[in-house]
Amino acid sequence: MKTEKLKEIISCGEGITVEFKQSKAKLNKDVFESVCAFLNRNGGHLFLGLEDNGNIIGIESALGEKLKKDFVTAMNNPLKINPTFYLSVEEIELEGKTIFYILVPESSQVHRCNERIFDRNEDGDFDITDNTNLVFQMYLRKQGSYTENRIFPYAQLTELKGDLFDKVRKLAMNQKPNHPWGTMNNLELLKSAGLYRQDLQSGKEGLTLGGILLFGKEQLIHSALPHYKTDAILRKINVDRYDDRDDIRVNLLDSYERLMQFIAKHLNDNFYMEKDQRMSIRDKIFREVVSNLLIHREFTNAFPAKLVIEKDRVFTENSNKPHQNGVIDPENFSPYPKNPTIARFFKEIGWVDELGSGVRNIYKYNKIYSGAEPLFIEGDVFKTIIPLTPQASDQASDQDSDQDSDQVKENRNEAILAFCKVARSRIELQEFVGIKSRRYFREKILNPLIRQGLLKLTMPENPNSPKQKYYVSPQTEIKKK
Repeated sequence: MKTEKLKEIISCGEGITVEFKQSKAKLNKDVFESVCAFLNRNGGHLFLGLEDNGNIIGIESALGEKLKKDFVTAMNNPLKINPTFYLSVEEIELEGKTIFYILVPESSQVHRCNERIFDRNEDGDFDITDNTNLVFQMYLRKQGSYTENRIFPYAQLTELKGDLFDKVRKLAMNQKPNHPWGTMNNLELLKSAGLYRQDLQSGKEGLTLGGILLFGKEQLIHSALPHYKTDAILRKINVDRYDDRDDIRVNLLDSYERLMQFIAKHLNDNFYMEKDQRMSIRDKIFREVVSNLLIHREFTNAFPAKLVIEKDRVFTENSNKPHQNGVIDPENFSPYPKNPTIARFFKEIGWVDELGSGVRNIYKYNKIYSGAEPLFIEGDVFKTIIPLTPQASDQASDQDSDQDSDQVKENRNEAILAFCKVARSRIELQEFVGIKSRRYFREKILNPLIRQGLLKLTMPENPNSPKQKYYVSPQTEIKKK
């Protein structure tokens, strides 16, 4: 969030969605009570390094990293906050002093701090644990506000795709080797993720709609939500109908992979280096686009979610419960989680970053991908528009890489030479640089490197051998020295 906007929030003082804590050298004892209350009520803005009256005292610079680490560690400790909730700490400079800003979204679950339930009222945090009426109302409000929490007591675990649980455990443990899901059985994992709950009105336990959408077999999903589907459409030549289409009616995890496959099939992956590492800038952008399309939608609305690839743009549409209307400014907006339990699940398996970063990442990387700024429009239908260039949208063209800048070509050649310190096949090299056309790769990239003496053949007497590989020549090594 922009500094000017934060100054405006601070100037209004503490309130139901704003809290100041000194935390100059260590975290205040009641910091997490405020976090818990924000999660349970409407969300809010938490500032560390400010007095109650808004006077900026700052965080001691030598202790800043420790305070950040202590905060994040506590938020991931179920003995402190339960269920745990990931929050990021943003470092801000105001009046020459460093303060910490934490955006706390409203959660779809009821959270406890040190085994106590806190709610927010005006500028205070109140322990309501022993007030059964207030606790009951809180649970009902959470279940009524978020359709992902709707309980289906007669849905059976046998109606879920069992193989997805093993996949999810592996993905979660790739993010964190000691992830607790690794040792849990299927039911324990569902409960831990907030996907299996108790209905306080009937007393019945069961799978939530979120659990069904994430793990369900197709028949179970459409018993719970008959209109559910996501449309992937290619519309470049036949603009009145479509050139290719995938009608997706499977669970969210399988939907994510099918949408990413559809994008890989029809959009180029331009060569890009970041911090000396080859990365897929296409996947970096559309990983966020696809996750947002699947996660942040109002599932009770029959409006079908869609991803459409056209000649000059990609756009997505999904039903929405808007918290604002109009174009979103990526540098100055407060993200609101539409289905926070599902969103947190995607984050645990590494398929999405923390709340709000997705929009900023799309904005950042699409400038590199196509040179144009994306557009995010919030209303009853949420729309994302990703402009494309011919280079990005024409998957099979031999001229795609001719539009690359000299700097991009130089970086690409340097990366290829570094890659070929070990002998590589032509297929390995093409996959490494992300170029589909075999003819273009040979004529424009591989052969020039060979003619310049920068790459050598392992089988020079038989250059067309299918076993041919390429490696960095000794002359190249000498030049580098």
